[in-house]
Amino acid sequence: MPIALFALTLSAFAIGTTEFVIVGLVPTIATDLGVSLPSAGLLVSLYAVGVAVGAPVLTALTGRWNRKHVLLTLMTLFVAGNLLAWQAPGYESLIVARLLTGLAHGVFFSIGSTIATGLVAKEKEASAIAIMFTGLTVALVTGVPLGTWIGQNFGWRATFVVVSGLGLLALIGSALLVPSNLKQAKPSTLSEQLQVLVQPRLLLVYLMTALGYGGTFTAFTYLAPILENETGFATSVTALIMLVYGVSVAVGNIWGGKLADKHGPIKALTIIFSGLTLILLAFTFTMSIKIAAVITVLVWGAFAFGNVPGLQVYVVQLAEKYTPNAVDVASGLNIAAFNIGITVGSVIGGFVVEDMSLQDTAWIGAGIALLALAATRYSGALDKRSEAAIA
Repeated sequence: MPIALFALTLSAFAIGTTEFVIVGLVPTIATDLGVSLPSAGLLVSLYAVGVAVGAPVLTALTGRWNRKHVLLTLMTLFVAGNLLAWQAPGYESLIVARLLTGLAHGVFFSIGSTIATGLVAKEKEASAIAIMFTGLTVALVTGVPLGTWIGQNFGWRATFVVVSGLGLLALIGSALLVPSNLKQAKPSTLSEQLQVLVQPRLLLVYLMTALGYGGTFTAFTYLAPILENETGFATSVTALIMLVYGVSVAVGNIWGGKLADKHGPIKALTIIFSGLTLILLAFTFTMSIKIAAVITVLVWGAFAFGNVPGLQVYVVQLAEKYTPNAVDVASGLNIAAFNIGITVGSVIGGFVVEDMSLQDTAWIGAGIALLALAATRYSGALDKRSEAAIA
């Protein structure tokens, strides 16, 4: 794998840290800025809004730019957004900072996927995407706990200074290592860009992505209270399990990439969504038994993010076929679909916890993952029908 991929991985690590670390800082920020916990919690949701808007819209607007120049501009915006958060005088300016970094996040993972695949041979595309996304998953394991610790001990503003430093390192690495002559698609017209919103095959992939992540986050959003209230673990033990879960996520991400490279995205996603459905269903019953719960959570981690490489390389493949002049925009919409799935899954989980119980989040999440599997199999059938028609 080319060394330029690791510059993208470092960027993904910095971006992943700033996305998720805010969860651990919400109480500290609420106290310091004198706002309610729900208001501080909006800093999480508004970041996701920035991602969902930035991914397709800004990717489309920058379609004519040199890919490396876009990448460097994004990382500059990311550093600036975190520096603004560091110096934010109040709640409103912190919201602006979060929106800015969210915009950078959305476009980065959109064009980053196409840059990563452009750096390697066709048969290694999914693995290249998996390596880049490893930065995001490693951020869950190390960056977020470390950033939360810094914020709790040195003030939440210090966390954003450290993340800015990571972003600056990633910016320098990208400037030095990423080639300037990256493959550039022909600039797309507005009508070509709009095709990614109405092309049925692409819409089906976005549905697969949203359902796959919605299923996971219906239960994952409430994993900590499940482990404490349903399984009976102490808070300190729960934190350790979450850390090991993150390691499992990182391993699953790489495994998912290799699986997609070897068998193709449809077969890989069939295996992963089948496993995700079964493991979430099993968690409904194992969460009350400590050893069984831990084993289930570790296996769940491997399946939870293992679908990322397959989904992202699949949307690029279909976009190259159906909307060849708007591949980056299609990739950006899939990044938006990830965040829509996370948001909707979290909201559904909230309703389930409020009206039913924590235990019910697992089997309902399994039902949503099963819908993702059905959509995947249907898309695979359409692929075969298309191939037969061409033959």
